[in-house]
Amino acid sequence: MESTGKKKPRPRRPFTPEFKAEIVELCRRGDRLVGQIAKDFDLTETAVRCGSANPRSARTSATV
Repeated sequence: MESTGKKKPRPRRPFTPEFKAEIVELCRRGDRLVGQIAKDFDLTETAVRCGSANPRSARTSATV
């Protein structure tokens, strides 16, 4: 069995505005690292960082 080292891209998942707001709030609290929040919710750290960097867009954008 050959391994090419490439992972298949994960299909894009839709997230509700409420879910996005919850992630942003968890990031704002600061009691957990971004990496831990991402792991807890099966997200990538990049998605969590992008979503929490601009809370307004996090409520409406496709990112987290």
